[in-house]
Amino acid sequence: MIFLIKVSDMDDKITIIEGPPPVFEPVQDGWAISLNEGPALSITVLTRMRTFNGPALVERCYRAWRSKAPIHLHYRNDVGLEEQTPIVAARSVETDDGQMLLLWLNFDRDKVEFEFGNDDNDEDEAEE
Repeated sequence: MIFLIKVSDMDDKITIIEGPPPVFEPVQDGWAISLNEGPALSITVLTRMRTFNGPALVERCYRAWRSKAPIHLHYRNDVGLEEQTPIVAARSVETDDGQMLLLWLNFDRDKVEFEFGNDDNDEDEAEE
């Protein structure tokens, strides 16, 4: 997947302007699970995007956090509606296919659903 990411005039968001909706993965790393600690019930997820300017986008996040301001990922969901969610960690890595931007995001628990594969045992239990 290739995403075209817009660096907006405002430093408070990173916008995906072209490409499919991002895929959100459950976080399995212990350090990242701690990112959702707080008064609200949230869940931390990871999304991976190929980009042309990963280090600049990570620096944008760091500048926002240093000034104690939030920064959001702005994207279109599967239905095409615009949504945004807070970015809580960011990393840029170089791969054989180019730069990859890793973003850890916070979602309300009620808004996130994950599919963990097709398990035939679950269907058998539902039929009984």
